Amino acid sequence: MHAHKGAYHRFDKFNLKYNPIGESRLREIFMKSDNFIDGEYFAQITKEVISDLEQSKYQMAEYRISIYGRSADEWDKLAAWVVDHKIISSNVRWLVQVPRLYNVYKAGGHVDNFEQVLENFFRPLFEVTKDPSSHPKLHIFLQRVVGFDSVDDESKHERRLHKKYPLPRLWTSKANPPYTYYCYFTMANMCTLNQWRSRRGFNTFVFRPHAGEAGDTEHLAAAFLSAQAINHGILLRKVPALQYLFYLQQIGLAMSPLSNNALFLVYERNPFNTYFQRGLNVALSTDDPLQFHFTKEPLMEEYSVAAQIWKFSSVDMCELAMNSVIQSGFEAEVKRHWIGREYLETGQTEVHKTNVPLCRLKYRSSTLEQEHAIIAKMTSTGSDS
Repeated sequence: MHAHKGAYHRFDKFNLKYNPIGESRLREIFMKSDNFIDGEYFAQITKEVISDLEQSKYQMAEYRISIYGRSADEWDKLAAWVVDHKIISSNVRWLVQVPRLYNVYKAGGHVDNFEQVLENFFRPLFEVTKDPSSHPKLHIFLQRVVGFDSVDDESKHERRLHKKYPLPRLWTSKANPPYTYYCYFTMANMCTLNQWRSRRGFNTFVFRPHAGEAGDTEHLAAAFLSAQAINHGILLRKVPALQYLFYLQQIGLAMSPLSNNALFLVYERNPFNTYFQRGLNVALSTDDPLQFHFTKEPLMEEYSVAAQIWKFSSVDMCELAMNSVIQSGFEAEVKRHWIGREYLETGQTEVHKTNVPLCRLKYRSSTLEQEHAIIAKMTSTGSDS
């Protein structure tokens, strides 16, 4: 689980208060792959973090938590943890991470084929959509879930095992399916699920995977075709054509320069400011606050460092904050409150809500419209002149 606040020392301070047996105990629990056994610790920590948000009416957050897909009861365990410990707040929504670890589950004997991973993840969601009483706690929890994320080390080499990839039930190889395979079948199942949930009057989900942090730039092409927004995208700097497509479609990029600085790309080479100047839909986020940040306000660290390094003006900062609202999975009425009453209908934000001047908004929209007009003209005439 990725909490939004603090660093490892916060776990140790909390541990001294609630578990004085040993300072490192809580940190060891945090690093385990299955933390539901020790869920009481995490429940108390999460409540503490959420209470910090609720003390300020201006703080809203999306937290990430993982479902592994190696067994069919994980959704019910997670939902019970949230509901039983009353970890519910109007200030918080959840983004569920799905690690791409089929090869680990296959080697451990948890699954026989990739279809079982998909079933473990999606079957409970279809069941609770059909009949909320079949998973009552899950039904409650899903009302606070905004979407799904796909995570793993993107730099791992992917071998192409097939000229034509088999269906998930026939993927019995010990090798992990490629990133594109995960994206396609996640999105295909999610689209069907969303259509059904929408007809039933339930909330729907978005796909916001990690993409373009490292590894093959093909991941960005797969994300462009399947995702509503992505996390990171720093490799778009190497693929101008894809960068242009992300701009044209205004696909959101939630970027974390401080995290990138620690793992993949030094801060001064981060393309965040370049993307922002070109008009891509970028926002600042925290990716690993428990590892790379040092205060109770990790997102403020991202903003303050970015402002100092790239000399952002107050208008720039307000536009980035506005982009965060646009990219977020919060409900329509929440977005209307923060950026404009007619935003979802017209795409227009209100200056007195966002503090982004009208001239900046007109510049962004007119530039994008001009690019679309040029493409439309080239398409109709077949000319690139």
